[in-house]
Amino acid sequence: MMSSGASERAIVQGSERAEPEASERHGACDLSERAAVTIVLRPRARPPGAPADRAKPYPTRAAYALAFGAAPADIALVERFALESDLAVVESSAARRSVVVEGTLGALGRAFGTTMSLYVRDGVTFRARTGMLSVPRALDGIVTGVFGIDTRPQARAHFRPATASASSYSAVAVAQGYGFPTGVTGAGETIALIELGGGYAPADLETYFTGIGLTAPSVTSVSVDGATNAPTGSANGPDGEVELDIEVAGAIAPGAKIVAYFAPNTDRGFLDAVTTAIHDTTNAPSIVSISWGGPESTWTAQSSSAFDTAFADAAALGITVTVAAGDNGSSDGATDTQNHVDFPASSPHALACGGTTLRLRGTTIASETVWNDGSSGGATGGGVSDVFPLPTYQASAGVPVVDDAAGAPGRGVPDVCGDADPETGYAVVVDGSSTVIGGTSAVAPLWAGLVALLNERAGKRLGFINATLYANPHVLRDITTGNNGAFRAGPGWDACTGLGSPNGPALAALFPPAAG
Repeated sequence: MMSSGASERAIVQGSERAEPEASERHGACDLSERAAVTIVLRPRARPPGAPADRAKPYPTRAAYALAFGAAPADIALVERFALESDLAVVESSAARRSVVVEGTLGALGRAFGTTMSLYVRDGVTFRARTGMLSVPRALDGIVTGVFGIDTRPQARAHFRPATASASSYSAVAVAQGYGFPTGVTGAGETIALIELGGGYAPADLETYFTGIGLTAPSVTSVSVDGATNAPTGSANGPDGEVELDIEVAGAIAPGAKIVAYFAPNTDRGFLDAVTTAIHDTTNAPSIVSISWGGPESTWTAQSSSAFDTAFADAAALGITVTVAAGDNGSSDGATDTQNHVDFPASSPHALACGGTTLRLRGTTIASETVWNDGSSGGATGGGVSDVFPLPTYQASAGVPVVDDAAGAPGRGVPDVCGDADPETGYAVVVDGSSTVIGGTSAVAPLWAGLVALLNERAGKRLGFINATLYANPHVLRDITTGNNGAFRAGPGWDACTGLGSPNGPALAALFPPAAG
């Protein structure tokens, strides 16, 4: 039997939580209330990340899970711990390296060495803990994260409604301006959209796609941790995010299948949605698009590690992950006067997508600059990570050292960019009404749709493309004008627009159709 004595327990590294900011404590939790928790386990072998030889086929999800998933013996130990702690095992997944357990808050608190309180922020009541979590010493190193005890809202959607006087473009017009490949529709590809609230109405999608002269793509939803496709009726709420994602990705790649994974807006829900999509053997996404995030400083180390590991899985499986870089400039909306980058965009295994102000003249680009609307405070996210070191593919990009104590640059954000300014935003249909929306939320599905086209054209999944793009910067349109606050655009990579926006013909040449 596993002892729960304090002297025989081990800290779950990276699990420390601070008290929620801008929140009011609302009393103790009802310890008889039941809740579910996701326990993340170590891989049985170090995941390989993106393959060095792209000529070889990517492994199947089943083969990858067998080689790099959780070991059966580790799963068995965690399941035993759960049962001894009066917790029920709901689900175990070797592929996702997770065991989901359920029990009373009292039992969960005892099992993981913590206490919880209720808090209120912006009218939302949630459960939160402080300090570290612990497990029996027998599980030290086996358990790498515990998610779900704390239910504070984790991420925000990176979209912004436009003013009444804004210009607008259809996503098709933006794609034409960037010269996206023609003659392909993304057929055979599946784009996964991660959504942490709201929903879509099929009637809205029908109206939108009919209006731009396209047949609506196949759109389905997957429920994660009990969340569902649940439109709120407010275009300025999460429905705006969900329908923007679907309509932009679907307009770019109408032949692709789109699957929206709905999850609660907690660290557990977000992570479970990501791992569910990556390891989904039914829908088998080839691209994952994420338009949600928050400053790195608001995430636990166990969260940052778990997401990055999941994205490394995606790279190994040939899945491209596109992530919005944020809409609050170089501060990322933090109030400590410091610069911050948005996570999960800052994961080295994600394609971080920044934003521009794009002016079209017909289907030709008249100008493109860094998105920074000083009057509203909206600006593309970007900067240098405090969490992740400089990845090899950015070694020659000129990422600056911004922390004298570090002595070396961190991971630079973003990698690429695209139209994001709501004043040159995307004409969409949300909750029955036509509207214009911008934000880097639109850039992640824009790039997801582009990758779907390139995948179909190449006859294979391109997968993790960061290293290839940095080795071939000519396939991006270098943006050299503007700033996002602390950082200015200039020749080459910069912390506003990365390497630049899509140069469709050059990208198509870099990823040509398969011979024969």
